[in-house]
Amino acid sequence: MRFRYICSDCKRTYETEDVMYLCPECAKQNDGSSFNKGNLIVELDESVLKSAAEKKHVKPSDFYPYPVTEEDAFPVGVTPLVKAKRLNSLNGLENTFFKLDSQLISGSFKDRASYLVAEQAKAVGEKRIALASTGNAGAAMSAVGAALGLDIVLFVPESAPINKLMQSVLYGAHVVPVKGSYDDAFKLSIEYTRLFGGINRNTAYNPMTIEGKKSISIELFEQMGRKAPDAVYVPVGDGCIIAGVVKGFIDLKKAGLIEHLPRIICCQSEKSDAISKAFETGKFLPVEATTRADSISVDLPANGRMAVRYIKESDGWCVRAKDEEILDAQLELARTAGILAEPAAAASYACYKKDLEKIKKTLGENARIVVLITGTGFKDMKAFDGRATLPEAIENSLEAVRKLSF
Repeated sequence: MRFRYICSDCKRTYETEDVMYLCPECAKQNDGSSFNKGNLIVELDESVLKSAAEKKHVKPSDFYPYPVTEEDAFPVGVTPLVKAKRLNSLNGLENTFFKLDSQLISGSFKDRASYLVAEQAKAVGEKRIALASTGNAGAAMSAVGAALGLDIVLFVPESAPINKLMQSVLYGAHVVPVKGSYDDAFKLSIEYTRLFGGINRNTAYNPMTIEGKKSISIELFEQMGRKAPDAVYVPVGDGCIIAGVVKGFIDLKKAGLIEHLPRIICCQSEKSDAISKAFETGKFLPVEATTRADSISVDLPANGRMAVRYIKESDGWCVRAKDEEILDAQLELARTAGILAEPAAAASYACYKKDLEKIKKTLGENARIVVLITGTGFKDMKAFDGRATLPEAIENSLEAVRKLSF
């Protein structure tokens, strides 16, 4: 066996490689009044970790629970690690890096989870994958499905950004808009899988989504000279990305390749801060999310309990930013570093900026910091409405050029 499942809450171990979603015992307690229980952690067998540790250079597939069969058909990573000198000079921290997962094929971090779920489906002989999404996960799964010949059924809230929904339509997915929230779409997608079979890719509900997302940490380890950074700033909604980032470093530590976990910082909007509140109070209660950063707008985080656990295990903390600060950060990234990020992706930079003094006092001015950029700004250009406008056309004349003031 390459892996087994362990419940993040009750710690039960399931010695099977069959498809599992939630711990069947803990899932009985879920009624929507608090963060769900029963999310499963995939624990790799020691032989897999030992094999990875013996290699001169590691890659994400060395730490996957399933063998990779079609890596060339849909390459995931290695994404750029940018040292934005102008921004770093502005902020006074010269060793900050930006990990541009906005450069993945579908334009977001979600390619990582989607690719591994596709490999899971192929490993167990399934051709259909269902999921819910506000846009990015759906676009990623649809792109992978197109490349690997899988049938994708996508439930989306009808209010999701049109650019993201059209991506999935163009990739050939069966897109099902829902008159309701993401949480409503999530429930319907699970019912669809129950009725019609196939694999369900829903974030955290399928533990392989976290396993796919941990690939970013394996990449960072190699890109930073086979060392872990001191801290990673991660935009957080449902808690799956941040859990994946921590899980990757946990596996590197178990393999003996790093000694300590980096501090993982939870970055949220003040208008969608359920995980931050749970981290601070110990109460796992939903919120009414209203943030403009739609990809991290979540009332009831699907992986909230595991996220809180992992933030604490990494000795990390939580930071909140106002929506205005997130949108300002989005413009600053574009104009000072040439990084076009969607609002949710800019949340990590907004929170990093709010944390500058804490970083200098806690980690030191020479600390190696990574700011994770999870999605491209091309996915949601309406976010710039009222903040950036196209100039009016000038007359086609030399006189008009002479009047320009720049």
